[in-house]
Amino acid sequence: MGTEFTAEQKRYLEGFVSGLAATRAAGGLAGSPAPAPGSALPPATPATGPDASAHRAMARVEAEGRKLVAEEKGKREELGLDSYARMKQHARDGVFPKGPDIFRWKFHGLFYVAPTQDSFMCRLRIPNGILKYWQFAGVADIAATHAGGYSNVTTRANLQLREIPATDGPILLERLIGLGLTSRGAGADNIRNVTGGPTAGIDPQELLDTRPYALDWHHHILADRSLYGLPRKFNVAFDGGGRIGALEDTNDIGFQAVEVADGFGVEPGVWFRLVLGGITGHLDLARDTGVIVRPPDATMLADAIVRVFIDHGDRTDRKKARLKYLLDAWGFERFLAATEEKLGATLHRVPAHAIAPRPVPDRLGHVGVHPQKQAGLNWVGVVLPVGKMTVEQMHGLARIARDLGDGDLRLTVWQNLILSGVADANIPLVEAALEALGLTSSATAIRAGLVACTGAVGCKFGNADTKGTAEAIARHCEERIAIDLPVNIHVTGCHHSCAQHYIGDIGLVGARVPVSEDGDTVEGYHLIVGGGFGADAAIGRELYRDVKAVDAPMVVEGLLKVWMARRAAPTETLAQFTRRHEPEALRALVEEAAP
Repeated sequence: MGTEFTAEQKRYLEGFVSGLAATRAAGGLAGSPAPAPGSALPPATPATGPDASAHRAMARVEAEGRKLVAEEKGKREELGLDSYARMKQHARDGVFPKGPDIFRWKFHGLFYVAPTQDSFMCRLRIPNGILKYWQFAGVADIAATHAGGYSNVTTRANLQLREIPATDGPILLERLIGLGLTSRGAGADNIRNVTGGPTAGIDPQELLDTRPYALDWHHHILADRSLYGLPRKFNVAFDGGGRIGALEDTNDIGFQAVEVADGFGVEPGVWFRLVLGGITGHLDLARDTGVIVRPPDATMLADAIVRVFIDHGDRTDRKKARLKYLLDAWGFERFLAATEEKLGATLHRVPAHAIAPRPVPDRLGHVGVHPQKQAGLNWVGVVLPVGKMTVEQMHGLARIARDLGDGDLRLTVWQNLILSGVADANIPLVEAALEALGLTSSATAIRAGLVACTGAVGCKFGNADTKGTAEAIARHCEERIAIDLPVNIHVTGCHHSCAQHYIGDIGLVGARVPVSEDGDTVEGYHLIVGGGFGADAAIGRELYRDVKAVDAPMVVEGLLKVWMARRAAPTETLAQFTRRHEPEALRALVEEAAP
């Protein structure tokens, strides 16, 4: 403007413009437009408030001459939590988000899943995966009114609702809140749904009931804005040592209940062991840190770890913006030292031999009828075909939980659910009621361990119809071969590995398979074998590339038949069998046995 300002006037003007931008981002100026994509906030005074740590980390990256990814710029311009007023206006106008707003809406748990479906998907937050019957029935009502009339159980013991029209996103979120549920932070660069032992509090084997600790962490996240807008998503799980594992070793932070012996400088008893850096899609399981923490202190420790990640996680490369890569770059000791600095306290460390062997999970504990620690009561694991339930089935399950159980429905990472508190005398009645719903508590070893992500039907990243393929594998193999040991078959649509194909006995990851020299492709998979979790943890190895989807059931059948015919002993698992054969030798055995 040609006007010369004093230094004090310049500081005032900079602060005024910065404050105006912040107010606009928060929706405080009626009718104000969204920030222009790619724009940057003007120079301002040092960052303060709950977003300060993230903004300082962004500024440090730029000061080093490196470029922030688009998502980081979008969070600085307007954190998704501040977009709710505009999101409601979009709903009134009946339009879906565009540009950076697609990312921002995910902070509220709404995913615009075009071009696969011209609709939203909503992912909930259900701490430890446990709902009351009235909440479950309420979600069914929401699915009937505002979504596609069904729900899916996810591999984080969570629920997803799909086929939500542009007009219904905010009202769906508000109805969830009315049920005591939320989807806040269920997507984008946030701490995702916290998982725990699905039989927590009822399991005769467990060392610790994970419910209070998962719930404490859940509320801690919801109450603290500074824990939003991380460099990338973040997963935390609590495993109490029960009969059904929480797959905590696939999480960024895993808390494992362990028994610590006397004589190692800490009070003997049950502690949480800390494991860090799990991300199976990047070929890594969480690793033991040597640190143990008193269970009531787990939230405080997780908070410090997340804050170190906020300060130092990669904001220039989305592929490297996970905790694993910070651990790889720093090493565990440097990272733990930074965590101690955040905590203002020294972490407890004990040698591996101070910890008793953990109880072994039952790989079929999530299906069928199992006695609880409460005399005369049982949990019933209900089989859900690839995790899908209709509204009618949801209402029926809620009624069974209310009338014949303790009122709880417990979701598992195996994409099914558990009805708890069922009296011995009511088991036949529960099974009859399930049958009336088209469901069952019985499953073959193949179907019991079948996991599939959404795939190409509902995800833009999916290269194949994973749920369709999983069903085809189950139907084909169940008719042709009897399996007498547990088997996990994980079918995922892309490299993001939502179905965690690398930890399955057999894992299939979606791929476009070339079928002509002109570049034509069809749906297909690369096939992985030898994965595992818990005490049997391992990342699987590739056995086949470019298997057409239509051929996948036959390929899986051949592998299962060779295992059953050639295993070294009746107790040799499929993982053990495939691990003692090199891929080339294993392929030769399958081909030799083919008709």
